[in-house]
Amino acid sequence: MGGKLTKNDCILLIQQKADTVNRMPKKSDFDNETVSMIKSFFGPWPRALEAAGVKKPNEERIIKKREKRRRAKENQIKYRREHQKEKGESVK
Repeated sequence: MGGKLTKNDCILLIQQKADTVNRMPKKSDFDNETVSMIKSFFGPWPRALEAAGVKKPNEERIIKKREKRRRAKENQIKYRREHQKEKGESVK
C-alpha cells in the first residue's frame, strides 16, 4: 500500500474490498503492511470488519466485555475503600 493510513482509510479499504469481492474480506486480500496498519487501529481482524460495518458485532462478546469492566470497576472501588479504612482515611 505504501504510506501511513488513517483509521478512516482502513475502514474505506475494508469496505471497498468487501464490495469488490462480494464477501467479508480476508487478511490475505491485503498486503502484509496494510493488514498490520488495520490491526494496529482495530486489534483482531474481526474487530476491523465490525468497525467497517461488513460484519455484525458479536453481541455475546460485547456483553461479556461490559460485564468484565463492571466487575473490575466494582473491585477497584472495593479495594480503595478497604485501603482507606486501613489508613484511617474517610471512606467516600
